Amino acid sequence: MTRIGFLFPGQGAQSVGMGRRLVENFPSARAMYDRASEILGYDLAKLCLEGPTEDLDSTVYSQPALFVTSLAAIESLRAELPDVVLSCEAVAGLSLGEYTALVFAGVLSFEDGLRVVQQRGMAMQKAADATAGGMVSILGLERSEVEKLCQQVRGGEVLEIANLLCPGNIVISGTVGACERAAELAPKLGAMKAVPLAVAGAFHTQIMRPADEELAAALAKVELQRPRIPVISNVDAQPHDDPEEIRRLLIRQVISPVLWEDSMRYLIGQGFGQFYEVGPGRVLLGLLRRIDRKLPCHSVQV
Repeated sequence: MTRIGFLFPGQGAQSVGMGRRLVENFPSARAMYDRASEILGYDLAKLCLEGPTEDLDSTVYSQPALFVTSLAAIESLRAELPDVVLSCEAVAGLSLGEYTALVFAGVLSFEDGLRVVQQRGMAMQKAADATAGGMVSILGLERSEVEKLCQQVRGGEVLEIANLLCPGNIVISGTVGACERAAELAPKLGAMKAVPLAVAGAFHTQIMRPADEELAAALAKVELQRPRIPVISNVDAQPHDDPEEIRRLLIRQVISPVLWEDSMRYLIGQGFGQFYEVGPGRVLLGLLRRIDRKLPCHSVQV
């Protein structure tokens, strides 16, 4: 029998209107938004359904919004396809999505996970405000070529590989000036395209360094359990059982590249042949098709 894995999206997948199907049709999902609003101190469902876009796109709000919406999407799956939820044998989440995966796997409670995610978003926004940065998706170059690009244009500033998403799609992250130079040079080095991303800062680089300490403080206040199913870490594309090791890796994740392609190849190598993207958007479905076009991946509507 084909093994089933769940994939949870990260920041950037948010859009105004997300969660409407969940809130209107699934009482357990609606209850999740209500509980989140009590913890966060603002009406999360209203933000997700009505925006405004500039608020929902802010790191401070987008991270809790995506976290809750993806877990609420699990509630719709439980109602409509309960056997699929019971059959899920491993999970992975892109950056922020790793927290959603950990809650689903029983490592964190919903409440503790939400509080940590809220602190994570605020800490990352603070680091982004302190040093203006950005991210650029480089399409059509190998990793070694992207590393060479970064070396050529870095010029003493920060510019690092941030996300290894799939063949031919690598995201770099750094100061605004370095990102602009990279976007200009990349096509000359053979890239099909260089696309600046609409993000608040240079995520998954040393520029986020103050945020990892604040995240460590937030994680120190919560209890982590052993996962009931494997959760693939963004940092090393491997599952981990030890709660303290998971805690350390979550802190490192803020300043380390996201090894998404390696994570998917690990799961494929373990016999996983069917995936569900649980949460807003279809980004992970598209990435998986670039890694292995034959694998079925279903998108759960929100």
